[in-house]
Amino acid sequence: MSKPCRRPTRVAIKKLRSEKKQQEKALNAKLRASGQVPHSPTPLPNSCSALATVEEEKEAREDAVSKQVRVLRKELPTLLAQLEQIPDPRDPRKRRHKLTSLLLYGLLMFVFQFASRRETNREISHPQFMATLHLLFPEIETLPHADTLFRLLRDIDLDYLEQAHVDLVKRLIRGKSFRRYLIHHCYPIAIDGSQKLAGDTLWAEELLQRTVGKDETRHTQYFVYVLEASLVFHSGLVIPLLSEFLEHALGNTEAQKQDCELRGFVRLSDRLKTWFPRLPILLLLDGLYANGPVMQCCRDYHWQFMIVLKDKDLSTVWQEFHALHALKPQALQRCWGRRRPHFTWVNDIDYAFGSNGRQRLKLHVVVCEESWEWIDQQATTVTQTGRHAWLSSQPLSQDNVHERCNLGARHRWGIEAGFLVEKCQGYHYEHAFALDWNAMRGYHLLMRLAHGFNTLARFTRQLRKLYQELGVRGAIGFIRSSCAAPWLDPARMRVLLAEPFLLQLE
Repeated sequence: MSKPCRRPTRVAIKKLRSEKKQQEKALNAKLRASGQVPHSPTPLPNSCSALATVEEEKEAREDAVSKQVRVLRKELPTLLAQLEQIPDPRDPRKRRHKLTSLLLYGLLMFVFQFASRRETNREISHPQFMATLHLLFPEIETLPHADTLFRLLRDIDLDYLEQAHVDLVKRLIRGKSFRRYLIHHCYPIAIDGSQKLAGDTLWAEELLQRTVGKDETRHTQYFVYVLEASLVFHSGLVIPLLSEFLEHALGNTEAQKQDCELRGFVRLSDRLKTWFPRLPILLLLDGLYANGPVMQCCRDYHWQFMIVLKDKDLSTVWQEFHALHALKPQALQRCWGRRRPHFTWVNDIDYAFGSNGRQRLKLHVVVCEESWEWIDQQATTVTQTGRHAWLSSQPLSQDNVHERCNLGARHRWGIEAGFLVEKCQGYHYEHAFALDWNAMRGYHLLMRLAHGFNTLARFTRQLRKLYQELGVRGAIGFIRSSCAAPWLDPARMRVLLAEPFLLQLE
């Protein structure tokens, strides 16, 4: 005789789902009653289109395209004027397209999230798309072939292109676009590394290398690794800033070591200080950077920092933290969203490093132990715990520990979320676009600049509702399909584009 099936029936599954919803409602009511605000990400709506007629859809598409383009056009004149200063390496007798037109074409290639040069050629060369682009961007007189942009990026000096990106961020800072998101009047900048691509072919001498596989499959793999810097705000706004490519020849040749993140950090921090000499900066770094030279560099540049401190790092600092905390405990309990974090900290810990410990720093350590409740799939209330520790450049107190930790250090994950978006949500971070080192870097810089423009559009007051309704990729796809088909009335679009546009971030 067979055993009865242990799988729950349809009725039981439905009942369990109903119980889970009731438990979640009860938990949220309990949190609100205790003064906590249970923040939950708003899911994308799963409804049909609210547009009832073709005229409504046409008006919605014109409105979306005009607002997205006005975000670009607000900064475009200054941006193109800077790009025009780039020395053009092409033969003057063979130029068919302006240098600025080519770079604008490359920027739009990533704004509209084309997956490759081949797709760009195939889609953007349709007569309707060409006519729409000429309407929206009169600077593009004729559309080039994608290989023409490749040949330009292969030969130009990319420092000018990165300088234009930095100056765009400087204008946003001077315009006080981010002032509501500062941490103690400092701009939070996260720095982290990410692999761009890997393969078995050495197509450029700058590629890093490693050995992968075991036994018979063991072989050398070549890869591109980039150290990125981004502005990360607690509102979720992440603005790409600088990129530092690691190169094999920049390592320690005497010790036969190739380039690494810490060496790249030295170069990136030098450039960051050069381009933002007086900007108050709060660096948000992971545990790799919890060492004396990095913290001394921040002190020399007058930067603040919040660095992840792992349990096995800086043993002398941990010993002094535990000893001093036992003598004079300093703590703060404060609810934050669904979580109940408990902070303990110790200020003015001596840390010696360098040759014979000759260099010394005063560090401040904070530990956050938190708990939160959630409902699992069995409709049971589960209490989960977490623990975090950070090194702070500034003394901690009851007045600043919440802001530095919850609004600053925690949001270092913003740069990781930015990597996820660029790799998996339309920007094709891991695609080379060209097997030439200089051209590959050029495409990467254009991609990061386009990501910055699309992020600004997403957080503007004028377009926030569209992005909330359709999602980021859905909104960009909506705008791209509007340009690819005869939806836009030229006369109405000229009127909409002529309207003044004030960049207001929400």
